[in-house]
Amino acid sequence: MAKKKVEMIPVKDRRQWIELDDSEMSISDQCRAAKVPRSSLYYKKAQVSEVDDAVMKAIDRIYYQDCTFGTRRYVAELKDDGFQVGREKVRSLLRKMGICAVYRKPRTTVIDAERYKYPYLLRNYQTSRPNEVWSIDISYIPMNRGFMYLFAIIDVHSRYLVSWGLSNSMEASWVVRLIKSAVKKHGKPTIINSDQGSQFTSEEYVRTIQSMKDVQISMDGKGRAIDNVWIERFFRTIKHEHLYLNPSKDGVELYKSVKKW
Repeated sequence: MAKKKVEMIPVKDRRQWIELDDSEMSISDQCRAAKVPRSSLYYKKAQVSEVDDAVMKAIDRIYYQDCTFGTRRYVAELKDDGFQVGREKVRSLLRKMGICAVYRKPRTTVIDAERYKYPYLLRNYQTSRPNEVWSIDISYIPMNRGFMYLFAIIDVHSRYLVSWGLSNSMEASWVVRLIKSAVKKHGKPTIINSDQGSQFTSEEYVRTIQSMKDVQISMDGKGRAIDNVWIERFFRTIKHEHLYLNPSKDGVELYKSVKKW
């Protein structure tokens, strides 16, 4: 039972328990007790190269012009912009940015319901009041050097921006923390709709929403960004009307810029 309780705590938090200068307990023993891979203690996130940074900015602009592009069309568009990159490189950067093409896919595979996939509840749904349905998502945000991720919560009825936050990684614990803060401030919605990203299908996210009595989980169909059109429209607006025109030099400046907008 104790082992299960430890594993329910995010690895990021468990990593903070390790004391590198502990003279009584070795690092290996501490990692074993905390269920943390020892190698993760020494891992440092690799910096994005200037070339990758420029390519990702170009991909982001292309995506918000036409979100149906696959890797072949990205390669062609990027070539016109002066970037010589292959499909595998584009595919890798798309994964890093959390972007996938939007198109109708044949239903040839039945999703395992036990893997935390939930039905889309908003088809033909009409909201009647504020704070009834929240639309949530994460988007890649370019800066002059590097990038961050923006998480946002939109109230579907009023289009009010309920909450938002910036991070340099897309971790479920970050998403959960912001949702809990929004609920504490505004109260619980009836439905929270997201896509099927790894943060929203994680055990931590699902367990958190399920613990909020009377809150239903809704998820977009696979590859259907229009199912969450409210939050997608918000990201398009803030990027085209503000962030692309006023690129930030670092995370602090980006935070102030988003907050002012």
